[in-house]
Amino acid sequence: MRHPPPPGFTLIELMIVVAVIVILGTVAVPSYNEYIRGVHRADARAGLLQAQQWLERAATANGVYPTKLPVDLTWARDSSKRYTISLDSGNTTEAYTLIATRRGSQIGDRCGDFALTHTGVRETLNLASGTSAAECWSR
Repeated sequence: MRHPPPPGFTLIELMIVVAVIVILGTVAVPSYNEYIRGVHRADARAGLLQAQQWLERAATANGVYPTKLPVDLTWARDSSKRYTISLDSGNTTEAYTLIATRRGSQIGDRCGDFALTHTGVRETLNLASGTSAAECWSR
């Protein structure tokens, strides 16, 4: 008389499932983290553009660029925990450079820091090798 096999999973079947989950995790987690860093980069770029708009409006109203950003200037999704936006006017009211500096979880980001000048030139500072500035500004 044959007994039916006991219900449930064998140890081998469970190990195969665990191996598949680990393989999927090693692929999915880095991709997800890069996606999130890209979202924060987009927020920083939007913040630079908002600060630039404020500076241009102030220059239109006053005839000169301000030498500092207002404290209450808010920007896209409040990414202030990941980037700090600062104004480098070089002690002149005729030109400026806005810089978004990485902070917190963005410090290791391959795209580095973003800069935007009064002429609209977009730069990437501290860029990792093998990464292009155009790629970082477009994503």
